[in-house]
This record gives sequence, C-alpha cells and structure tokens, in this order.
Amino acid sequence: MVKRDAAALLEEKLRSRAWQPRPLMLSGVTDPYQPIERKLGVTRSVLEVLARYKNPVSLITKNALVTRDLDILSEMASWNGVGVTLSITTLDEELRSRLEPRTATIASRFAAMRALSGAGVPVGVNMAPIIPGLTDHEINDLLAAAADAGATFARYTLLRLPGAVTDLFEKWLEDNAPLRKEKVLNRVREVHGGVLDDKRFGRRMKGSGTYAAQVGDLFRLAKRRARIPDRGITLDASLFRVPGEVRQGSLFDDAVL
Repeated sequence: MVKRDAAALLEEKLRSRAWQPRPLMLSGVTDPYQPIERKLGVTRSVLEVLARYKNPVSLITKNALVTRDLDILSEMASWNGVGVTLSITTLDEELRSRLEPRTATIASRFAAMRALSGAGVPVGVNMAPIIPGLTDHEINDLLAAAADAGATFARYTLLRLPGAVTDLFEKWLEDNAPLRKEKVLNRVREVHGGVLDDKRFGRRMKGSGTYAAQVGDLFRLAKRRARIPDRGITLDASLFRVPGEVRQGSLFDDAVL
C-alpha cells in the first residue's frame, strides 16, 4: 500500500488558509524509509515540500536510507527545521537480524547517525522498544555508542503488545528465545498493569511500577554518563511561508523534540 500522492496532498494542506504552522512527524505509524522508498521516493518528495514551505519536521527511522536525503535535511537544519531519530533496539547484530529482519544493520544506523551529525543535522536515538529480560541490559552501552556517533538526545519506550502483535511476539519468543519467554512476558505484564496490551494513555509507552521506574532511572543515568542532554532540540515553525504569499507565523511556533 503506497500513498503515491502524499506530497501533493501535503502541499494542498499547507496551502490551506486553515493550516497552522507546526512541526510534523515522519512517522509514528510506519517507517518513512522502508526499502521501497529507495525506488519510489515518496518520503523525499514530502521533505521537498516541507523544505519549500519551511514547515519543520521530525523523522524517526530504523533505516540508513535517511542519509540519501542529506541535502534536504542539512538545508532544513540551517533554520532549525528538522531533527532525525534513529531507532535502535539492540547492539546485538544477530538478535537484530532475527528481531528486525528488513531493517538496516546496527552498524549502518550508527554510520547514518555520524553522517547526519557531520552534516549539521540534529540527530538522536530512540531505544525502542526496550524488551524486558532481553535487551534491558544494553541501555548503558547503547547510549554510550549513540553519543559517540553524535546523538544529542535520547528516548525510549518499553515493549507493549497490542492486538495481533501478542501472538506474533509469543511465537517469536518460542522460536528464538524459548528459555526467556516466560520471563519476558511476565516482565511486560508487570510494567503494564498485569496485561500485555496496555491501553493507558500516558503510561503505555513507559509503563508503571517498580521495574518500569528502575528502567527509567537507569536510562536517565545512562544519558548523563554519555553526556546526552536531557532537553531535546527545538524546531522552529515561525519561518513558515506559502510560496508566492505572505502569511504571518504564530508567536508560539517552537516545539521541543
């Protein structure tokens, strides 16, 4: 399923008098740099529109293909219009290949991070998801490696298993980590109020309870050790413009990633 007219639809929205300039995200639902993007260029066409209108955007991806668009991203970075997050689950390449088989290697993600940082594009890391009992022991090392590659902000989420993902992940554990299966699932239930599919808004991404608090404390300590600032970057929507028109920006257009 491809939204081939995404850029045209976006431009139509940006040209609307009802549009309030504000940072957008690519993408919280599906990776904007899936392998087919190399051929179709949908994400690049969207970035071209955003750059032309000076509407800021944050990107989150597991794929190194993001570096293809360094020309656009570096230009947007010059007016605080972009931030990129590389999502990294583990430093274990063998585990990555079984857990995320169609994503970029860990080494290539760190290489992408270095390339982005070197081009002046703000870049950070998202340890997502942290899998209790499987990848939680990697927090310190992963953040240290990210900082070394140029990350200036860091976030995390704790694993939850919505809907059909539950059965898929249970089967994955059975096939790939059978001795850890019950420990992992029990820890997931522990941080999500006794269920695998936590629907509590505001809590479902970080969990709650003693173990969740310990993970949060460890993550914050690891950030300090890696000298990654607590504050993210600020995106500026005040420069928004519709080519050929004059439009006043809002006084409240900055957003912090």
